[in-house]
Amino acid sequence: MFERPRSGETAILVQVDIAAPADPGERDEFIELARSAGATITRVIDVRRHSPDPKYFIGAGKADEIAEAVEADGAELVIFGRVLSPSQERNLEAKFKARVLDRTGLILDIFAQRARSHEGKLQVELAQLNHLATRLVRGWTHLERQKGGIGLRGPGETQLETDRRLLGERIKQIHRRLDKVRKQRQQGRQARKKAELPTVALVGYTNAGKSTLFNRLSQAGVYAADQLFATLDPTLRRLDLDAANTVVLADTVGFVRELPHELVAAFHATLQETREADLLMHVIDASHPEHARTEADVDSVLAEIGADEVPVLRVFNKIDRLDVQPRIDRDADGRPVRAWVSAKTGAGISELVSALREYFMPDVVHGWIHLPATAGRLRARLFGLGAVLDERVDDGGGCDLEVRLPRRRYDAWASELGEAGALRLRPR
Repeated sequence: MFERPRSGETAILVQVDIAAPADPGERDEFIELARSAGATITRVIDVRRHSPDPKYFIGAGKADEIAEAVEADGAELVIFGRVLSPSQERNLEAKFKARVLDRTGLILDIFAQRARSHEGKLQVELAQLNHLATRLVRGWTHLERQKGGIGLRGPGETQLETDRRLLGERIKQIHRRLDKVRKQRQQGRQARKKAELPTVALVGYTNAGKSTLFNRLSQAGVYAADQLFATLDPTLRRLDLDAANTVVLADTVGFVRELPHELVAAFHATLQETREADLLMHVIDASHPEHARTEADVDSVLAEIGADEVPVLRVFNKIDRLDVQPRIDRDADGRPVRAWVSAKTGAGISELVSALREYFMPDVVHGWIHLPATAGRLRARLFGLGAVLDERVDDGGGCDLEVRLPRRRYDAWASELGEAGALRLRPR
């Protein structure tokens, strides 16, 4: 029986097209995924089928051809661009005498490499264990043997059953830890709501430039590179739109077509930021030849995780690769719906910030208020908020302040201001 090697990155890629014309974009993405995982690709084999073969997925004849290619190339790994069943993986490994990885396993491996935070590592491990749970028997016949021997015979539990039990216990343990993470994130969201800080979550297809745009807006220094899933762990940063309004930016994991369900389930805590955001900035690579398809794929994932009701501002990035000028497109009511920017060069960023400011400040109080000398605490709060644009001190120790702040905050403080603090709007 084939004993699976534990290492090796030399790979043959198998792209299978089922009952449909070949999609060059899907093939290119599969190759880029393999490269992002660190694979050394010796060749890409394209397969066309009307339906998957129950035993090998690709059929016996093509399996023989790939087995010969594995031997000729000295490949240690065969990666399929489709999702395989556990039995198909076992059959193919026995046929190729090499490790076999499907698309889900490939993405999980990339995520395992990218995870840096404690939360990210827990989520990746959970996804990997859920994926492994149905694949414990592949290639390892010793797991099926009964434990025992003279003086060692136990209650009759097989090694495979022991492994499954231990696996289940570890999954439960990770769920308990992630529950704590969810509670901490929920507390953070409640604190932001209490402070009236809206959240803007950046979403988009992987490698669309989300992290580069995030860095450009917030100077966060998040790692960004021209590769799939360059960043995995979510990052939150404050963004001051102007003196009177601040939002929280959330950089989230990138999406791909047919995002594995194991990842959607495991990254519940991270994706919660997307569902509960006040606004989604859907970052789209405008230079991508199939950006309409990638845009639709992201919309599909957003619907799957329950975030399709959140308002969206679509940001078309990488216009530096096109003959396009930065601009803001508006709907019939004059509201911003699309922004054209280059996160790399900074073109259109000021217009994007203006669009965000306009979105979050539809009702702003701008004018002069008078505070008596006894209202020093309120004056300090206004300055701390960054809402004071100008100040004039009178002879009695009081002051006139020119302020600009959201009306909801002004209304909340109206009782504190009293008659002496009645707002006097500037004459036009």
